[in-house]
Amino acid sequence: MHARSAAAGIYFEKSDPMVLSGRQIANNLGDKITIEPYSPAQLNPNSYNLRLHSELRVYDRMELDMRVENTSTPLSIPPDGLLLEPQRLYLGRTVEYTTTDGFVPMLEGRSSIGRLGLCVHITAGFGDVGFHGYWTLEMFCVQPIRIYAGVEICQVFYHTIDGDFEPYSSGKYQNNAGIQHSMLFKDFERS
Repeated sequence: MHARSAAAGIYFEKSDPMVLSGRQIANNLGDKITIEPYSPAQLNPNSYNLRLHSELRVYDRMELDMRVENTSTPLSIPPDGLLLEPQRLYLGRTVEYTTTDGFVPMLEGRSSIGRLGLCVHITAGFGDVGFHGYWTLEMFCVQPIRIYAGVEICQVFYHTIDGDFEPYSSGKYQNNAGIQHSMLFKDFERS
């Protein structure tokens, strides 16, 4: 079955996964979507801006190994900001705790942040249906940049999902309480 969008001449299958509008995000709050704390000022036409928490972590060693737990040290962003260095990975997290039951959450950097050469996730912008937790950010910069806690650093948006699915419920990063460094070493322990 075909449906016509508001834009003339554009057709799509009704069952095709779609990105939720800002209004649909707001309408699903408390049901299939939780964003805590929530502020209507952070809602966009088809996404919601998430803020950077004051806590960061940096790995203790420059050489990382996938097969072992790579430890990290906490770092705080002071009120006058923190200068990030190129060639260094910083793990951050969002202020907001989110839950998503029934939609696929995706995380992207904001264009204003990207235009300053700051990447907020390397390859981990794809979330799973059923994810509950804070978003861990994998941040690195092209050139030195001063960052500040509380800045709207990224945006979450939601896709509908087509077909039956098993929600993400017992993964390594489910129900996290803060920044999590890589748990890939657990995959090696299983095999």
